[in-house]
Amino acid sequence: MSARDLFQQPVWKGEELGQPIPVSPHAVSVALPLWQDVVGYEEKDPRVVNALSSGYPRFFIHAEVRELARQIGDGKPCLPFPSLRVARRCASFIERSSDAQAKVVAAGGIHGVVTSEAGTAALRAFWQHTGLIVSTRQAEALLAGRSPETDDAAVRQSLRRQLAGFYDCAEDDVFLTPTGMAAQFAALQAVMQRTPGQPTAQLGFPYVDTLKLQQKFGSGGILLHHLESIESELKNLVRRQTLAACFCEIPGNPQLGSADLRRITPIRREHCVPLVADDVVATPANVDLSDHADLIATSLTKFIAGTGDVMGGALICNPKSPFYHELKPIISAQHEELLWGADAVVLDAQARGFPERMKRHNQNGLLLAERLRHHPAVEHVWYPKWEFNEAYEAVRRPDGGWGALITFLPKDGETASPAIYDRLPFCKGPSLGTVFTLACPFTLLAHYTELEWAESCGVSRYLIRISVGLEDPEDLWQRLERALAEP
Repeated sequence: MSARDLFQQPVWKGEELGQPIPVSPHAVSVALPLWQDVVGYEEKDPRVVNALSSGYPRFFIHAEVRELARQIGDGKPCLPFPSLRVARRCASFIERSSDAQAKVVAAGGIHGVVTSEAGTAALRAFWQHTGLIVSTRQAEALLAGRSPETDDAAVRQSLRRQLAGFYDCAEDDVFLTPTGMAAQFAALQAVMQRTPGQPTAQLGFPYVDTLKLQQKFGSGGILLHHLESIESELKNLVRRQTLAACFCEIPGNPQLGSADLRRITPIRREHCVPLVADDVVATPANVDLSDHADLIATSLTKFIAGTGDVMGGALICNPKSPFYHELKPIISAQHEELLWGADAVVLDAQARGFPERMKRHNQNGLLLAERLRHHPAVEHVWYPKWEFNEAYEAVRRPDGGWGALITFLPKDGETASPAIYDRLPFCKGPSLGTVFTLACPFTLLAHYTELEWAESCGVSRYLIRISVGLEDPEDLWQRLERALAEP
């Protein structure tokens, strides 16, 4: 944690715009304290953009990474990548999806991709959507001329061992990645190799990059966003279309409903379609997807780390899957060990306390969700205990909870949401799963360029999402209640 006690002193005031959350060169969040700050961020308002000292690393290029890119690119658009294979894949994507040329440049133990202004959007899209990024710790080490530590392999093995315990699988069923999206990308590459040229289906309203990944790097992503009719829609789809896989989140983000895997699994398996599940919001402490998911792609950045200052992901091959003996060899052959050792050290240390932390997250999340649900200023609360609850209950562990992510819509959201958000004395910025409470107007952040489409899927632009931390829950509620009250 930072020197600032974010439990007692959250970063939430207007004058704190752009401060890293937490105070660390490796922070994965940044203060966007006012509703208008979020709008300004999305509209590239210089007042906001120039104030940012940090951000989520797939979207915001941190100072250390920018300096590494500057040294490699010699003034041209450039980003560093963690391996030659990744850099070549990025260069190929740029040339395939734009009119620009791209070349791979090796320098100081790293591979950069250099392009022109015309290729910059594609360069950034590859970085954002695949998650195959150079972390701030890796960039810091490369700039200082430091070599990887000799015990990196042992640290990664320890981390894999812990994750194998969470998922009830063998250590070699766990494949570490630099980010959660890189785990999704690895899963996509595997199912595409198994079933070339066929699209994938997204079950339920998706986290933005999960669908974009399928659309831009797969053979097309078909969205089935109505959870109440997914069973019939999937039946109709697989009758007329071969699918490489289905992707889903249990539960979804931001509306926290879950597809009913009990009904979906027989349909998929009859047609030999694997399921890639994302359990980031629920975590393996709360749900057991082993009867349904063939691959689990997860982000270690969120609840498993909790600190908000490290990136990492993992792809789990489920040994109970009927596709296990097909998919695991493909993934093994494709895999590169790209999680930087210093990041693995942080993740390994934090994973040790994850099960106990998650119990407290569950308790705090439930308390705030139940009280919000009965507050007169609130129109609706989304939380896994109530949203498509039978589907969630079917995979909830006997001792599991409903997590710590809550989304709510104030009454008269158009006017009330910005005012409530501005008054809310929680840390405010992107990401979730931190030990300190973190809030954001999620739809604005994730779907600003497609707000009408999101609302056509039932996702209001006036939602406020809260990732509930480990502060005293009564204190959290009092702060939230004050923000909900008239000024």
